[in-house]
Amino acid sequence: MPDLVQVKYKGLIEEHILDFLPDIDHKSITLYEAMKYSLTAGGKRIRPMLLLAASEFAGGKLEEAIPYACAIEYIHTYSLIHDDLPAMDDDQLRRGQPTNHIIYGEAMAILAGDGLQSAAFETMNKDMLLYFDDPGKLKKRIRAAHEIVKGSGCRGMVAGQVADIESEDRACSGEMLDYIHLTKTAALIVAAIRAGAQLGGADAELLNNLTTYAENLGLAFQIADDILDVVGSEEEMGKKAGMDTVKKKSTYPALYGLDASRDKLMELTDNAVAALASYYDNAEFFVKLAKDLSVRGK
Repeated sequence: MPDLVQVKYKGLIEEHILDFLPDIDHKSITLYEAMKYSLTAGGKRIRPMLLLAASEFAGGKLEEAIPYACAIEYIHTYSLIHDDLPAMDDDQLRRGQPTNHIIYGEAMAILAGDGLQSAAFETMNKDMLLYFDDPGKLKKRIRAAHEIVKGSGCRGMVAGQVADIESEDRACSGEMLDYIHLTKTAALIVAAIRAGAQLGGADAELLNNLTTYAENLGLAFQIADDILDVVGSEEEMGKKAGMDTVKKKSTYPALYGLDASRDKLMELTDNAVAALASYYDNAEFFVKLAKDLSVRGK
């Protein structure tokens, strides 16, 4: 049976995912079509769901968090478009469909990613402009936007992508591998949860507990993906399996083996759940999501 809370959050994202894209002149309409193609290609919508859930958990109004949830999905989608390019991971399938550059060409795919990134910041800034007369609400939005900028930029996701590329086909230490995963993947998950918590007005204790949850979830999420690339199928992954090995990427299974990777995945999942144990059933969404995501690596 599908989780009704997940269905609610994901339904809101699907309903509003195109609402905040800027109007694009018809003379550049291919840009809009390329952006829309990747945005509506499906996906788990983990990051925007986590943002909505964290905001509501902290006492915020769900509808006020929607622009920021869509913004973080714009950023995530742009990163996938760029990841798939021949200069990076050179993938031809994403979510079971041809990647953006296969449909629109490399140049347009790069520009679609650029457009989605700028659309994310325009979305958040436009929302902030509505609250100039309410300093309390404005501060929450500034803090949320800062979390997203920090997690997606050169101290977060982009830094991880750099380290990931430079670690291909060379020996990688456990410390460097953790750095890659914590920045390339976990940083945007942490940003989603912290941004939502900031929007909801979380106090220091709740923000700290949600951050601990997010850090463990983010690393577990990437380890599960590493494992799935070894044991999963193209149908499960929505893209060609086994490519990490072909490209000699730094992964947990490559460095530690499958059994140790699965043990680490379970340890991190347990840590994530424990971080919110004091909230009991109120944290059920977060607990169930962590456990559901861990199943991918079993």
